[in-house]
Amino acid sequence: MNPVHSPNLTPKQLDILCRINQSRKTLGYSPTMQELADVLGVSKVTVFEHVEALIKKGTLLRQPNKARSLEVNPDFEMPEEASPTRLPLVGTISAGYPIGAFEDRQFIDLQDLFPTGRKGSTFVLEVRGDSMIDEQIRSGDMVVVQKTDTAHQGQTVVALLDDGEATLKKFYRENGRIRLQPANDKYEPIIVDQCQIQGVVMGVIRSY
Repeated sequence: MNPVHSPNLTPKQLDILCRINQSRKTLGYSPTMQELADVLGVSKVTVFEHVEALIKKGTLLRQPNKARSLEVNPDFEMPEEASPTRLPLVGTISAGYPIGAFEDRQFIDLQDLFPTGRKGSTFVLEVRGDSMIDEQIRSGDMVVVQKTDTAHQGQTVVALLDDGEATLKKFYRENGRIRLQPANDKYEPIIVDQCQIQGVVMGVIRSY
């Protein structure tokens, strides 16, 4: 069969697809129409209409007369885990001394915070430490990061060092070396021959 490439889905239809897909991955079965209606805050009739539309578009499959049989068409290329504004929270990032990088699959939905999200490969990191305080990035903030392996002078980046530790700093390339500069006079810059740029900071989310 040919892949089903990005049919015209509404945000609600995409949300339903993602919830069904995640349920089958984590629980081994799909939610019922009523469960979908309850979690989405709509009527069961509305969910049924969306499901029927998804089946007609070829993105959703259903076995007749079988409960919890909804599943995403394996030929449909699912967006990454969620709606365009739902970004993976992949861990914490040191804004003081470097800490071990790790991945903890949670999600932050920017639709709850902003009216729209940006396109592209993005993720979220929670900041630990105060070395970027003069850039108005505080411990406990969440930084929205555009995934990239390159950076321009002065950009705030997520850098992975050779020892596997990650840090959030301003990026400068000088005299054949790299300076990862904190934005706090209490901290010394990190000078390295090389590092792996994992992303550039696009924005900061702060809760009070």
